[in-house]
Amino acid sequence: MYAIPDMARRELDSLSEPLARLSRAAKPEREFSRSISTRTTTPSASPRDDDKMVLAKKHVPIVKKRTKRFWRHQSDRFKCVPESWRKPKGIDNRVRRRFRGNIPMPSIGYGSNKKTKHMMPSGHKAFLVHNPKDVELLLMHNRTYAAEIASAVSSRKRVDIIAKAKALGVKVTNPKGRVTTEA
Repeated sequence: MYAIPDMARRELDSLSEPLARLSRAAKPEREFSRSISTRTTTPSASPRDDDKMVLAKKHVPIVKKRTKRFWRHQSDRFKCVPESWRKPKGIDNRVRRRFRGNIPMPSIGYGSNKKTKHMMPSGHKAFLVHNPKDVELLLMHNRTYAAEIASAVSSRKRVDIIAKAKALGVKVTNPKGRVTTEA
């Protein structure tokens, strides 16, 4: 603890009383006051206290204009027509001509905001990482991008990548892949 000189202590004491009076004068006393609990709460040490993960920088809210898939015209009527979207090209096709009551077609209006395009719910964008050296690229951009370990990376190298990312404070989107063991 630091020792406060006597002169400074006296000055603090002399200032504290007028300040307390001012704060009481500013706030009128309430008729019904709540009883203040005398219990003290100690902050619990959570296991994630040592994490140095950086939160994503502020951004406009992520809005998905459409989350349902676009189905192919007449894929519900015929088994031989798959569900994956294909643009109707027929000269008389009612979906292409956008008649009322027909299925919607994908169009530019369904696109995401340019600022939040390819953004995950955490606010980061994924950056594919193949080795520990790739994580260093994200050091200055750890509030914008998160490391995503590529699928072909071995479990030994995954451990190195995760350790490097933790040291640099970079978020990893798939840290448990091929690293955790079954119990």
